[in-house]
Amino acid sequence: MTDTLAFVPVLIAIGAIGIPVLTYVGLGLGEGILSLLPQGLSGSLRPWVWLSLPILLVLLILIYPIIVTLFTSLRDARGEGFVGGSNYLWAFSGTMMSILKNNIIWLIGFPAVTLVLSLATAVLFDKVKYEPVAMTVVILPTAISFTAGSVIWTQMYSFQPQGMTQIGTLNAIRSLFGLAPVPWLIAPVVNTLSLIFIAVWLQLGIATLILSSAIKNIGSEMLEAARLDGAGEWRIFRSMVLPNIVPSVMVVLTTMIIASLKVFDIVYVMTNGNFGTNVIANRLYYELFSANNLGHASAIAVILLVCALPVALINIFHFRAENKA
Repeated sequence: MTDTLAFVPVLIAIGAIGIPVLTYVGLGLGEGILSLLPQGLSGSLRPWVWLSLPILLVLLILIYPIIVTLFTSLRDARGEGFVGGSNYLWAFSGTMMSILKNNIIWLIGFPAVTLVLSLATAVLFDKVKYEPVAMTVVILPTAISFTAGSVIWTQMYSFQPQGMTQIGTLNAIRSLFGLAPVPWLIAPVVNTLSLIFIAVWLQLGIATLILSSAIKNIGSEMLEAARLDGAGEWRIFRSMVLPNIVPSVMVVLTTMIIASLKVFDIVYVMTNGNFGTNVIANRLYYELFSANNLGHASAIAVILLVCALPVALINIFHFRAENKA
């Protein structure tokens, strides 16, 4: 551990000094070479000189790890012997199927609930005079990390058998009304929904802020004209507000979908995947650091990447279409 920490200052120095110096020297050398070439040729090559370092960084930081992970997913636990697609067969069989089902619940529940609540909150806040105060209250949870939020809600969800003093906030409130305590983190399905609620609580603020900004960009004159023509608020929202904020809705939706695919902190801190709450990212962590199975962990990582890519591509194509329009 001490030897590892000794390299930290070296890595910081490389990142803070080495990369800027390398960039400066590389670009200076490139410009020097271009100055020796004919003007027409140097003009066509100049963009590639300036793009060369970013492309190199992308290759080293993004493409290379993906290629290594892909090859490792075809090897055994130690990453040595070739096993073909057996790691992927394992990923879609046995206990992994229940984990995939949990991720599907996250994939549907988390983005849908967050989007609906944030959209409703943004629309309602836009109509009140105390919007800054209300928005501040909603955004406050986003200042808390997923780990800290999980610790807070672990106490909120705390459960004791009936007849004992309830130290968890939710069960203490239930006991005041004579209701039986609920094992929020133990009961099947209820525990997964309880974890999804925490993610919604933590992300609602930023989603509301994005949608609220989009709503404010809609011309108030157009909305007032619709009201004068007798259009109701629901008709205005459905026909005028919603079509104009589709790009922001897509941003919120795709962000939450990707977050639901790689959710880890909440599950790891609160249940560690026990009681039927395990998700793909948590199982990846277990396979890599507990089971020391590089093949299984890499296969899970590739599956997560493949699932996230279509979402990202749809978002890119949508924005390109918006820009062309």
